[in-house]
Amino acid sequence: MSAPNANKSNEGIVGQIGNSISNAANYVSETIQGSSAEASKEANKQQAKGNVPGQDSVTDRVSGALGAAGDKVDQHKHEGSAEANKRSI
Repeated sequence: MSAPNANKSNEGIVGQIGNSISNAANYVSETIQGSSAEASKEANKQQAKGNVPGQDSVTDRVSGALGAAGDKVDQHKHEGSAEANKRSI
């Protein structure tokens, strides 16, 4: 998770532009990571439901449920960071 770069009062226009570029790149990165976590969450949800061939034992289903929960946390973390970077551009 990357925090947005804040402009300081003694930075010139070049420093502020650099911060904006960095924040934009961080926004894109966090958005991609959030989307990846969401896709993983959905795959784990299917495993938890027993819808993945060869991975439908109780252990596999519990593992899928725990994975989905962890992915959901990651997704929200990345989405929040992306939003903070977006507002700092």
